[in-house]
Amino acid sequence: MTIIQAIVLGIVQGLTEFIPVSSTAHLILVEKALGWNFGKDFDFAFNILIQVGTTAALIIYFWRDLWQIVRAVFIALLHRAPLETEEARLGWLIVVATIPAVVIGLLFKTFVEALHEQPFVVASVLIVASSLLFFSERIGKHVRALGTATWLDAIVVGFAQALALVPGVSRSGATISGALARDFERSAAARFSFLMSVPALIGASVLAARDLSKTPNLSAILPPLAVGFVVAGIVGFISIHWLLRYLSRHPLNVFGWYRVLAGIVFIAVLLLRG
Repeated sequence: MTIIQAIVLGIVQGLTEFIPVSSTAHLILVEKALGWNFGKDFDFAFNILIQVGTTAALIIYFWRDLWQIVRAVFIALLHRAPLETEEARLGWLIVVATIPAVVIGLLFKTFVEALHEQPFVVASVLIVASSLLFFSERIGKHVRALGTATWLDAIVVGFAQALALVPGVSRSGATISGALARDFERSAAARFSFLMSVPALIGASVLAARDLSKTPNLSAILPPLAVGFVVAGIVGFISIHWLLRYLSRHPLNVFGWYRVLAGIVFIAVLLLRG
């Protein structure tokens, strides 16, 4: 991998991790469409690092919110009243919302990993899953603030996050859609989506870093890995800020139409490349 290729894929990861168009699908399909083949071991290591980069961007962007939530949870536990404040309650809702993806991810790990090797399936899912965005925009009332979140909301959005284990669905797209279907305002839905993804992304990053340490000749491939990590983090941070501002005024439909168009283009390119 050249530095230019690392920059391109870092940008792709940073742009699509939080915007509801599926970063996994774009990374798989961009590499296939451009004919880039870096080898399974390198591809695995690189994708881990750029995901860690966007996870770091998410934590940095929401560090105040996360600190307040963690602090509130511990204080509430000390007071033996775990739900005594809004921040403490939100912390436990995030925990509940994380469970479905963890359990389903462990149960169907082999199946999900196999789907990553099927670019036509990924491109098709990219198109089909656009229906989540259109449907949630149609039925959602966009009236609820984040402070009104309930246990049922956490369960619904948690299962939406589990659905995003399928490459092409988009974690942010599925979870924001789930929150919109529960009548949250768009910006509140996005914020809930981002906050609830932190435990899952941190857990995935820790496990991935463990696997990364076993990658052969790791020191020899560090330069492009480092570049991809930094680029993905910077672009991811900008993407979070932009999306929150965008959703305060606009619906998700444009991303749904983009997914349809991108999926069609990727399928056409894959067919042309044979």
